[in-house]
Amino acid sequence: MTALPATAPETLPIALADIEAAARAIEGAVVKTPCLHSQTLSEITGAEIWLKFENLQFTAAYKERGALNKLLSLTPAERQRGVIAASAGNHAQGLAYHARRLGIPATIVMPRFTPIVKVQQTESHGADVVLHGEKFEDASAHAHELAAKRGFVFVPPFDDALVMAGQGTVALEMLAAVPDLDTLIVPIGGGGLVSGMATAAKAINPKIEVIGVQAELYPSMYALLRGETLICDGDTLAEGIAVKTPGVLTAAVVRALVDDIVLVSERDLERAVSMLLNIEKTVVEGAGAAGLAALLAHPRRFRGAKVGLVICGGNIDTRLLANVLLRELARAGRLARLRIRLKDRPGQLFEVMRVFDQKQVNILEIYHQRVFTNLPAKGLITDIECETRDRDHLDRLVEALRAAGYDVRLIEAD
Repeated sequence: MTALPATAPETLPIALADIEAAARAIEGAVVKTPCLHSQTLSEITGAEIWLKFENLQFTAAYKERGALNKLLSLTPAERQRGVIAASAGNHAQGLAYHARRLGIPATIVMPRFTPIVKVQQTESHGADVVLHGEKFEDASAHAHELAAKRGFVFVPPFDDALVMAGQGTVALEMLAAVPDLDTLIVPIGGGGLVSGMATAAKAINPKIEVIGVQAELYPSMYALLRGETLICDGDTLAEGIAVKTPGVLTAAVVRALVDDIVLVSERDLERAVSMLLNIEKTVVEGAGAAGLAALLAHPRRFRGAKVGLVICGGNIDTRLLANVLLRELARAGRLARLRIRLKDRPGQLFEVMRVFDQKQVNILEIYHQRVFTNLPAKGLITDIECETRDRDHLDRLVEALRAAGYDVRLIEAD
């Protein structure tokens, strides 16, 4: 990796002692999530894969660790005044949950178009939710204004030494469970998780590789370390790491301790989410699947390594998850839409159905089109959505339809 000059370790904002202190502070209040070997993913990727299931935290994300460590540092006067944060995701829920446990008033500022489910989840943990602005940057600016006006303690989502130290406890637990891991693959948004984990891991084992992962649409830390300017924009499945501007403190740690940063596409992220559900039977958000996506996108890079992946969160909208799973089934050939051109004669559709029956293909939907088509007035098309066993089964169906004289086109998933 072509990085900027490294920061001297003694000038870094956190050290192993800070992370060990955080572990003692939060013990018993967060889940020591399991770190388990995945035989199937190991066989698929050619690496030895160990998964850290942070999606099993009460709020389904690692963010609780850093938020709680910060809350426990507050003075009695600060606790009485309350805390505030700007977040549309896991930081909001983690902070709200532990603030209520500790009797600390919490205010969360979210952009106005935050999905209602996230607003409701945050409110369910007792926080006062303020909707403000079109973008996260607007919400963050308003949160700082409210903090100054009302005396709230602002709790950053990542660029804070206590928050970073709390997130680093993930690495302590992983290396306690599997001491001979030689690689950690960690999602990067603002950098709080990777900076904490890299600090702990490198102190315990200086030879361990720490690899960061970012979505191709939001390569902010990747660009910063290379001195490049890259556009960060777009709708990414990994919304939890869709950060345009990394932290200052976190960037210093990443520059000093992270060995490389790789980028993953939206298709890689979708495939990883689907594989984790189908293989590991665990629900993972896009950011939580980024580590596996990196293995899928860069198989040679990690082949033969003993890799620890952090499944950092499981908060994904159910409709979005369903869409991801259906798209993956389509890409695998298990779901398909065929566009078939027919002649306007009695029995044509029935004859087509006979071919589907002969090939034992299940029909899900039929769309029969006569009007909105550029075919002649006596021509028509029909779109048939069907379910097959695999790509080979689908190919045999298409061949049979063409052998029967039909013009068939497969409508591919993106």
